[in-house]
Amino acid sequence: MSFLSRIMIVKSRAHFSSDSRACGSEKASFEGTRKRKSAQAKNRVGLLIAGFTVFYCVIGGRLMQYGVAQPLTTSSILPADRLLASRPDLVDRNGAVLATDIRTVSLFAEPNKIIDADEVIEKLSTVLNDLDVKGTYSKLTSNSRFQWLRRQLTPKQQSQILALGIPGIGFRPEKRRFYPGGPTAAHVVGYVNIDNRGVAGMERYVDNQGLADLAAVGMTSSQPLEPVKLSIDLRVQSIVRDVVTEAISKYNSIGAGAVVLDVHTGEIVAMASAPDFDPNNPVEGGEEGWFNRMSNGTFEMGSTFKSFTIAMGLDSGRVNLQSTFDARFPIRIGGFTIKDFHGKGRVLSVPEIFQYSSNIGTAKIADTVGIEGHKDFLTKLGLLTKMHTELPEVASPSQPREWKKINSITISFGHGVSTTPLQTAVAGAALVNGGKYIPPTFLPRNRAEADKVATQVLKPSTSKDMRFLFEWNGVNGSGRNARVAGFNVGGKTGTADKVVNGRYAHDKNFNAFLAAFPMDNPQYVVLTFCDEPKTDKGNGAALAATSAAPMVKEIITRSAPILGVKPKFGNDGSALLVSY
Repeated sequence: MSFLSRIMIVKSRAHFSSDSRACGSEKASFEGTRKRKSAQAKNRVGLLIAGFTVFYCVIGGRLMQYGVAQPLTTSSILPADRLLASRPDLVDRNGAVLATDIRTVSLFAEPNKIIDADEVIEKLSTVLNDLDVKGTYSKLTSNSRFQWLRRQLTPKQQSQILALGIPGIGFRPEKRRFYPGGPTAAHVVGYVNIDNRGVAGMERYVDNQGLADLAAVGMTSSQPLEPVKLSIDLRVQSIVRDVVTEAISKYNSIGAGAVVLDVHTGEIVAMASAPDFDPNNPVEGGEEGWFNRMSNGTFEMGSTFKSFTIAMGLDSGRVNLQSTFDARFPIRIGGFTIKDFHGKGRVLSVPEIFQYSSNIGTAKIADTVGIEGHKDFLTKLGLLTKMHTELPEVASPSQPREWKKINSITISFGHGVSTTPLQTAVAGAALVNGGKYIPPTFLPRNRAEADKVATQVLKPSTSKDMRFLFEWNGVNGSGRNARVAGFNVGGKTGTADKVVNGRYAHDKNFNAFLAAFPMDNPQYVVLTFCDEPKTDKGNGAALAATSAAPMVKEIITRSAPILGVKPKFGNDGSALLVSY
């Protein structure tokens, strides 16, 4: 090989070696670039993942914060858990529901979210026909963040308003009190206000036991509470209410009332006062309907008080059933003349004084005991002090500031002292149950529990004598219109002139009848009254024997079987009379 050829080969190899080194350098550069770009991409993806992680962590954290935070409230609205707090059901002695909670909703607005108040009112008016336009406009344009528009809507109203799709309008769940019996036991059960708080009757009593205080501090629960059982029997209550309301129209009176009382336990089995109201809509009843005449009204009870005066004389030992008193002449004292309206003009025995309702004879019995003894006796029977029971609506009786002889005389036959019909019935129970004063109750109570709170105020022998007198008057006297065959109903009427402008009005009467049955073993006291009854001639002279006594007869006739009292008849089918 020539030298020139070798030189060419060497050059060629040198050139190839140079190209190889250049190619290797370019390849290394490319690999470095690719790695840098890959690292940059990984960094970007990492940053993106980190960003999303932080974003969702923030959202999750806020959701957790909202979940554990207390709900915002304003002065106009309670927290949801308190709005849904339950009241206990009220049930009668047999478990029949008298009052219960039902779920409902209320309509509210957030004025800060309302765009056109006029448009909102126009739309709402299509559903709520009685909407207060002026008041609603004022609420919708106020600076507040919350305003009630309508409480306790019906499901239909809620559905119709939802369909309108109004921004800034919402619904709040609430509970509404429902009374299945309507006005049947209105004055006993009472009612609640718009915020489900007890206003009257046993509803208020339940709140006074601590429910209202718990609700005020948010310690109520949405869980159902144990029902509160009352002593009343809804079946008997319905009968009593029927008789009372019918008496207003039948005797054209301004008011009427009645009570059925267990003489051995003090339980109020039924009590009604009319006019009354529907607790589902108490506003319609007005003040006249809200007034509970049985426990919150005081009246001069008239001749029913002669029962207590004669019992006082018998219990003192100064009088017995064979005692006689001269009732031939009126009593004149302090410028007043005391006379008998149906006087016999002769000497009367104690049973005759009771039967003929002699004012003169009764006054003389009171005189044998004396003023202080008279006052003390009526106090023992609870007739001069405020009665204690669960019902909040209880009035205090009135009496003279200073008892003089003229006061004792007039009080002996039921004038000069005003008491509630209910406490008169309670005192009447002591006359026939063996002489025990038992405080009345609207809650269940058995005889053993009653004996623990009972006070012996009469001798058992006095109570036996009074049972005889009640029976005697039921058969021979003014109580004949209350007799029910087989049940031995006895009692005493009371026809009292009402005081008008400080004077007794002879054309306005308060008529009452105090009864018990069966007289051989009294189980129940029934007291009825009729306020200002009028005869067909409209002279207001109707007597208790023709108004209050028939009410007793109707109540006992219809309710005695329900109460488990069995009638007693002779072999010939006639009613048996009591022998003493």
